[in-house]
Amino acid sequence: MPSKRYKKALTLVDKTKTYSIAQAVEVIAKFPKAKFNETIDLAFRLGVDPKQSDQMVRGTVPLPHGSGKTVKVLVFAKPGAAAESAIAAGAEFVGFDDMIKKCTEGWTDFDVAIATPEAMVEVRKLGKVLGPRGLMPNPKTGTVTENTGKAVKEVKAGRVEFKIDKAANIHVPVGKLSFTAEQLADNARAVIEAVSKARPTSAKGVFLLSCTLSATMSPPVRVDIREFTSM
Repeated sequence: MPSKRYKKALTLVDKTKTYSIAQAVEVIAKFPKAKFNETIDLAFRLGVDPKQSDQMVRGTVPLPHGSGKTVKVLVFAKPGAAAESAIAAGAEFVGFDDMIKKCTEGWTDFDVAIATPEAMVEVRKLGKVLGPRGLMPNPKTGTVTENTGKAVKEVKAGRVEFKIDKAANIHVPVGKLSFTAEQLADNARAVIEAVSKARPTSAKGVFLLSCTLSATMSPPVRVDIREFTSM
């Protein structure tokens, strides 16, 4: 059963209407608050078939105002310049054999994993541990790179990853409820533009079918994406 707070929030949303990004943020700001700083999330339904390998939608986008989340980073790198660069950039965990051993034993107490191309030869073997949790480094998302320092800084500054699921949906965090309305609107716009530009060349018809904005404990608010559908 929905909570009283959720039911109250529902009365503030017009289900027949699509809101501009700014309006959607305003509506969410009026919802009854939870006892914690809720995450604001964008959800997309896409007009592609995720079963087709040429219609996968994946990418990263730097949020102009960060994600509001403290990101713990693991960097797989052998001793040397790449490891030192990662440490200098603020990575919480840096190593090679020792970190691979910990992950093999089931340790996943980090949010993002970055690896040098050299390290990936061994890191690939961690697929069963890291893959299901979305933690496997990938060149397409900038997490397989020699420039580990740059990658660590970007992730910690609020670069978020998006990836289509089996039902052709994408969920992306765009900030916290404590952000200003302007910060949330800027971050949301950046994400919508990035997802729109990630349209596969093989996709036919309408790509962005729908988009909603919501807080962790709130109902969704439909976002008007017509301005992005021609991108």
